[in-house]
Amino acid sequence: MSRPTIQFGGQPMGFPVRRIAALVPIVLLAIGLLTTYYSVPADATGVVLRFGKFHTLQDPGLHFKLPFGIDEVELVPVKRQLKLEFGFMPLDTPTNPDQASESPEMERSMVTGDTSSAMVEWIVQYHVEDPKLYLFHVRKPASTLRDLSEAVMREVIGDRTVEEVITTGRQEIETVALLRLRELAAAYQLGTGIDLLQLKNVNPPREVQTSFNEVNKAQQDRENMINIANGEYNKVVPKATGEAEQKISNAEGYRLKRVNEALGDVLAFNSVLAEYLKAPEVTRTRIYLETMKDVLPQMQNTWIVDERVTQLLPMLQTGAATKEVQK
Repeated sequence: MSRPTIQFGGQPMGFPVRRIAALVPIVLLAIGLLTTYYSVPADATGVVLRFGKFHTLQDPGLHFKLPFGIDEVELVPVKRQLKLEFGFMPLDTPTNPDQASESPEMERSMVTGDTSSAMVEWIVQYHVEDPKLYLFHVRKPASTLRDLSEAVMREVIGDRTVEEVITTGRQEIETVALLRLRELAAAYQLGTGIDLLQLKNVNPPREVQTSFNEVNKAQQDRENMINIANGEYNKVVPKATGEAEQKISNAEGYRLKRVNEALGDVLAFNSVLAEYLKAPEVTRTRIYLETMKDVLPQMQNTWIVDERVTQLLPMLQTGAATKEVQK
C-alpha cells in the first residue's frame, strides 16, 4: 500500500499527511503552555473570567489559569490615580481614553442661576474601588462617570450667580459638586471612588470678557480700600482705647489717693477729738500754741490786739525790728 502524498497543480509534493498530523499536538501543547500563565502588574488587580463569567480576583504577581481561552484575565488599575478633564484639551497624551472630551467648547459652556453665561473648566480625579462592579455592573463606567460629573457641575452652577461662579463661590462649588458626584457614583454602583473635583479656569464668555474684567477690578479696588480702612481703624481705635484705659486708671488711682487721705484725716481728727473731749482746756491751749508757732514766723509785722480797745496799735514798724523781736 502506497503512502498518500499531497499534490499541488497535479504534481505530488512529497510531504506526508502524517507529519502534519504529528505536528498538531505539538502546536496545541505549545499554545496550551503559553496560555496557562499570566502576570498582574503591581498597580492592578486581575479579574479572572471563566467561560466569560466572573470567577475570582488575583493580586499582583505571576498566576496560572486554564488554557485555550477557558480562563480570560482583565487587568484593572486599582492603585492608579485616574483623571477626567472637562472643557479643555490636555497638553499631555491622555492615558485614559475617556480623560478628555471631544467637544470641550460645548462642555464648558454653562448657564448660571441669574441666566448669565460662564465658561467652566474642571477636572475629576478618581480610582477604582471595586474591580467587579467597575467591569460588570455598568457598561463603560468611565464614560458614565464623565456624564455624571458634567450633569452635577451644570446643576451646581445653575444654582448660583455668575459672580459667585467666577469670584467668591469657587470653593463652595467644588465642595458641593464633589459630595453630589460621590453620592451618584455610589448610587450607580460604578465601583469607583472620587478623590478630587477641582475648578480650573472659570471665565465669562469672550464677548463680555472686558466688561467682567472691569467689574472685577472695581471689586478688587473696593476690597483694597476696605482693607486700608480696617487697617487704619485697627491702628487708631486700640491706641485711643489704651489711652482711655490709662486715663481711667489714673483717675481711679487719684480717687483712691484722695479717699485714703480723707480717711486718714478723719482718723486723725477723731483721735484729736477724743483727746480734746478728755481735757478741752489743755487741748485748746496746745492747739492754739501750735498754730501760733506756725503762723507768727511768717508775719512781717507784729500787732497787739486787745478786744477792749477800738484801734490797732503798731508795736514795730519795720520788718527788721520784727525779726529782732522774733529772736
